[in-house]
Amino acid sequence: MCNLYNITTSQEAIRQWTRALRDIIGNLEPSIDIYPNQPAPVVRNAADGSRELARLRWGMPTPPERMRGNADSGTTNIRNPQYAHWQPYLGVENRCVVPVTSFAEPSPTPEKDPETGIQKNYWFAVNEERPLFFFAGLWTRWHGVRKVKEGPGDHEVYGFMTTKPNALIAPIHEKAMPVILTSQEETETWLTAPWSEARKLQRTAPDDALVIVEKPATQIKVPAQPPAQASLF
Repeated sequence: MCNLYNITTSQEAIRQWTRALRDIIGNLEPSIDIYPNQPAPVVRNAADGSRELARLRWGMPTPPERMRGNADSGTTNIRNPQYAHWQPYLGVENRCVVPVTSFAEPSPTPEKDPETGIQKNYWFAVNEERPLFFFAGLWTRWHGVRKVKEGPGDHEVYGFMTTKPNALIAPIHEKAMPVILTSQEETETWLTAPWSEARKLQRTAPDDALVIVEKPATQIKVPAQPPAQASLF
């Protein structure tokens, strides 16, 4: 599953794409890697009806039956929205879109960085220029313990939807890929449409919707990548 992504874009680009009228995140770094349980920007519908760019913590509340220990570091990826735990979050008041320019999946081969010992990644983007797109996400306010040393607290948290992987991603991560939104129409539908319509966006991206922009030196076999169709994005 996707537990690392990068944002290399401007706040103005995010606001223009999503028609966000309010920005409460402060300054957005020129390039930032986002890991689970870290704060990151999302666009949501605020309680007063305004479209808002806000900074939330990555990881939705974990289903109680899957909790381990006294801290809930959060569930980053959501595959089955019909699961009872996720049902309360499917309305427009709990949907958000997550800006991203590239995302990573760990290499399925046992190749690690010799300095850090961390598994090496494949990175995916819409094309080599890594333009802005979005994940379809959910968010909520939550009270609990994210880290034991922090103790209990009030948090605003998010996660994003996943679905069956396409032919590009499947050889690297066979279980799932993020639900990607690559047009203003799709982000608007996710943020405003009834669930009966918005749920249709939880679909596998076309095989040519993404390209591999970084990969380990030792490569696995993946399908040939067709030219990116920039006009679609």
